Amino acid sequence: KQRYQRRVRGDTDGKHYFDFLAAYSAVNQGHCHPRILATMKEQCETLTLTSRAFYNNVLGEYEEYMTKLFGFDKLLPMNTGIEACETAVKVARKWGYMVKGIPDNQAKVLFAEDNFWGRSIAACSSSSDPTCYTNFGPFTPGFELVPFNNLEVLEERLKDPNVCAFMVEPIQGEAGVIIPDDGYLQGVRALCDKHNVLWIADEVQSGLGRTGRRSACEWEGVKPDVITLGKALGGGVFPVSAVLTSDEVMLCIRPGEHGSTFGGNPLGCKIAMTAMDVLESEGLYENAEKMGGILLNELRKLPKEVVDVVRGRGLFCGVEIKETDSFNAWEVCLKLRDAGLLAKPTHGHIIRFTPPIVINEEEMKECTDIICSTITSFN
Repeated sequence: KQRYQRRVRGDTDGKHYFDFLAAYSAVNQGHCHPRILATMKEQCETLTLTSRAFYNNVLGEYEEYMTKLFGFDKLLPMNTGIEACETAVKVARKWGYMVKGIPDNQAKVLFAEDNFWGRSIAACSSSSDPTCYTNFGPFTPGFELVPFNNLEVLEERLKDPNVCAFMVEPIQGEAGVIIPDDGYLQGVRALCDKHNVLWIADEVQSGLGRTGRRSACEWEGVKPDVITLGKALGGGVFPVSAVLTSDEVMLCIRPGEHGSTFGGNPLGCKIAMTAMDVLESEGLYENAEKMGGILLNELRKLPKEVVDVVRGRGLFCGVEIKETDSFNAWEVCLKLRDAGLLAKPTHGHIIRFTPPIVINEEEMKECTDIICSTITSFN
């Protein structure tokens, strides 16, 4: 019996597929990991939800576990990735007023162009993608955009004394797995320190093993002031997200100023601890890096007449399809589906390949054969 499902049953005749989207990295541990399911079942029979107005014995355990693991003072529990990012912005604004001394209602938050962190009004307000913001205004004030992977422009904008935070994905996922130049994150860290601005790392998709590290920031050996987590934190079975930061930042929020009906519930906390332990104890960071190396090596052999660009880190990979009158990325994905592998285009011409990081070498060989033969057939 498999320890976890790496394939999913997807149609009425029982055909199985390799999942190379992994619910946008929400199922890094694989579908229906038995340890995560066992924790879920056990806690469901004990206690699932208490108001945050009352004490429960699981929340503190979870907060201590996560803060020690990631090296932060405090954790604020939420449910979805977008809630975590909204909370990070809210906390950063409060810090801007209480600690940095920004005049009332003048705080600004910078975001990288081509970011994606959800579809709330705040997220739409920070987007540079017309499909995200068109006909959804008016927008949240105090949000400004800077080019991704451009430290020169970033520094100029950070000189504004009313800027309280810069939120950026270490690797832009929805934009097409866009990896910044080496040293970019180190530069972000240095500039935010220089100008007394909080660096918020949106690791909802890039974190928790996807790149072969606990967080993608670890590739450059830097630590953000605030980190947001989600997706795989719930092990693919329950929505769990988190904001981690220092006492200086988190304690700006006073009792009654923030909350969540479901955030920090005993069920989600227990699931998250097991989901993290699966990543930590089963060698999944190392596996993601190793399997990612195999996948990228095979992708780079694809014909240039079909694939323009290949990029990736760990199992966070993407290819740009050279669209012609005879084929495009969507048609490639449809043919991959017919061959037993599920993937999805983003921005029309890019295909992300992000399987659960439990995938083993035998399965990766089967999957790269499917990908390479399918894409080569368009040449």
